[in-house]
Amino acid sequence: MEDKRILYVSSEVVPYLAENEVSLMSYDVPKMVNDQGGQIRIFMPRYGNINERRHQLHEVIRLSGMNLVVNDLDMPLIIKVASIPKERIQVYFIDNDEYFKRKATFTDEEGTLFPDNDERAIFFAKGVVETVKKLNWVPDIIHVHGWMAAMLPIYLKHYYKDEALFSDTKIITSVYGQSFDGSLNVEMINKVKFDGVPAASISNLETPDYENIILATLNHSDGIIIASENLSPSLTKFIETSGKPFLPFTSKDKFAEVYTNFYKNLV
Repeated sequence: MEDKRILYVSSEVVPYLAENEVSLMSYDVPKMVNDQGGQIRIFMPRYGNINERRHQLHEVIRLSGMNLVVNDLDMPLIIKVASIPKERIQVYFIDNDEYFKRKATFTDEEGTLFPDNDERAIFFAKGVVETVKKLNWVPDIIHVHGWMAAMLPIYLKHYYKDEALFSDTKIITSVYGQSFDGSLNVEMINKVKFDGVPAASISNLETPDYENIILATLNHSDGIIIASENLSPSLTKFIETSGKPFLPFTSKDKFAEVYTNFYKNLV
């Protein structure tokens, strides 16, 4: 993967959040490409439970300062950056006080999903794209991990479809086992439609539960990786019959070669 540019966009990444399937693979895969001489960037939300002092996050003034519109409201975008110790890997954090200052990731202390998770996902997707545009860094591949990053393929294929920077970029989505129960805000589809995304292309979001959000994402992806052994039969069937290039689940000790070949075949 030498000299290939791969952008990783993830809901969670270790060491900044606790270890789970998403956060571990969102570290292991970029590290693998970095070790092979590829050029990488990692983006994740700057949740309020990330210890900025311990992880030495600092704001990038030249990238911050713009406002993003979410559901007709202007929201200031703050970009922070940190380096993963010993790996020389930079991680960019998308931040906004309204959406990410609270001391939790997706739910409150009672385990209830935050009612604005849909807007947080939209803001995160737009924030990543706008920051990459400012960096003027053209990715060969964008690899998406986790449902909070799931709006990125949709926005790239519609809202940012005329951006020349991404004209040759391929989007891969890793699909994990169900990350939350229940549904996001039922107004989510209208908030995405507000940005000019055709209703027919996001009909799954009429009921924005975990599986439907992932289905909407996969419909806008160029390649799919099954990243969990415990994927639902319905998601598995959709992937296998989608006609899109996909990778079956691969154990952690064998993923490096398999992922590398999948990347090369896509670009």
